[in-house]
Amino acid sequence: MSRMVTLVLATPDGTVLGALPAFHVELPYWQEVRPIVEFARAQHGLDIAVLRILSTEPGLTRGGRVSYLAEVDAPPEVSFAPTTLDILPHPLRADYAEFGGPGRTLAWARSHVSFVSAQQLRTWNLSAIWRLDTDHGPVWLKQVPRFFRHEPAVLSYLDSGLVRAFDDSGRMLLDHIPGQDLYGADLATRAAIAREHFATQARALGDIDKLIAAGVPDRRDLSRLGTQPWLAARMSAVASAGMPDTLVHGDLHPGNVIGDGSRRTIIDWGDSFIGHPGFDILRLTEDLSPAEAQPLIAAWADRWRELVPGCDPLAAVDALRPIAALRNAFVYADFLANIEPSEHAYHAADVPYWLAEATRLASV
Repeated sequence: MSRMVTLVLATPDGTVLGALPAFHVELPYWQEVRPIVEFARAQHGLDIAVLRILSTEPGLTRGGRVSYLAEVDAPPEVSFAPTTLDILPHPLRADYAEFGGPGRTLAWARSHVSFVSAQQLRTWNLSAIWRLDTDHGPVWLKQVPRFFRHEPAVLSYLDSGLVRAFDDSGRMLLDHIPGQDLYGADLATRAAIAREHFATQARALGDIDKLIAAGVPDRRDLSRLGTQPWLAARMSAVASAGMPDTLVHGDLHPGNVIGDGSRRTIIDWGDSFIGHPGFDILRLTEDLSPAEAQPLIAAWADRWRELVPGCDPLAAVDALRPIAALRNAFVYADFLANIEPSEHAYHAADVPYWLAEATRLASV
């Protein structure tokens, strides 16, 4: 489903100018603002920075009628539809969604790298992303909200060479990674991702305290997920499997991996935490049929049995399945508790879905 976009413009000091005529955007995903920025430039000669969503069509999580707030440096010579929008502050609003926020972030980036142009690609409650074009190729500017601020610390720990600079407000400058995201990856590619990620998790076993000190959330206590009648028995089975806790990516699907055919780099570590490694192999295989997933999980289990003699990874994964779904519900509920209400539409449907999925899996 495509989007019908209404763009409300304001100046960086918060003066609301009005709304541009609604326009059509083919790409349905609300957080993808590049086509909106490009339309404003091509059709109206405006250089804008999108701040955040104002409203969406009820019942949808993508596409439909959606309005955004964006800012321009000075009142442009275009016609606006009048609006009575009252822009009120909100304590949970990310800095990059505030008036002047994009300018502050770009100024910070310019203090670290010289760039000739900046293109805003995405903004929503989980990140804002710009591509910065330099004389030596692209650099990526990313800013995340307060609950993801450990991401650059994790990237630095991984020693991927990606992080040029970061600060405690969630800003980071990342070097360009050749390749593309691996959505729709085949089984051989997923096997390579699992193998390489295992090496990362094995290394992290000796650095748990260091990672927690760097801000990575400690999620080793599964009882925090609730009081479901089946949870205690599942937790006991996980513990009996004898596997160690380590660094967990938290959202290890192929789309969060950039590859060029020979090299793969796992990105988007904002969901990372210290916990059971089984969560990641379940995420990596959750969209596969049981026949496709089985050899990937078996190979993962073999690696852990070799590293930790006596552990039972397959028993752990079986016990974790409904817990992983319950954890997803918890994650989305945590997002909702930490973002302003106008952004809730992104995640509201996810909590009941994953609660129902946890109940279903617990009964299997």
